[in-house]
Amino acid sequence: MSQTPHGLEEHGLEEHGLEEHGLEELGQEECMRLISPGGIGRVAFDGAPGPTVLPVNYRVAGGDIVFRTREGGILDLDLRSGLRGLDIKIAFQVDRVDEIRHEGWSVLIQGAAHHVPEEEEAAVLYTDLRSWAGDDRRHYVRVIPTRVTGRRIHSL
Repeated sequence: MSQTPHGLEEHGLEEHGLEEHGLEELGQEECMRLISPGGIGRVAFDGAPGPTVLPVNYRVAGGDIVFRTREGGILDLDLRSGLRGLDIKIAFQVDRVDEIRHEGWSVLIQGAAHHVPEEEEAAVLYTDLRSWAGDDRRHYVRVIPTRVTGRRIHSL
């Protein structure tokens, strides 16, 4: 038996894609399955005041992440490049954690934040996306994934 840098074969974890501490790398299909019910995620971007992370309600529509924001709000303004057709690249993160069992998963999606114009809204309206923040959050943003990664942690 050959020795790996982390000694995974000693624990029988190597064949299961687990690292020494119970971390499992997730494939894109499993990541998308985990986030497909929608819920709460975090949008991370380089905002005007510096690195910014904000929670949003989201849905998955056609493989893209869709969330709503207020026109003229932080997400609307900071996720615009000012150039037509040039979208801002962001990170979108979703996780679920069981603090009692010390288990959970995290999915990170990287891609362009595309402001959905009125003529394209019909494609995302069926998602029944409701913002917990309420007020006038009628502006839709669609994240088009270019990279999808995830990890699951297991108790050992």
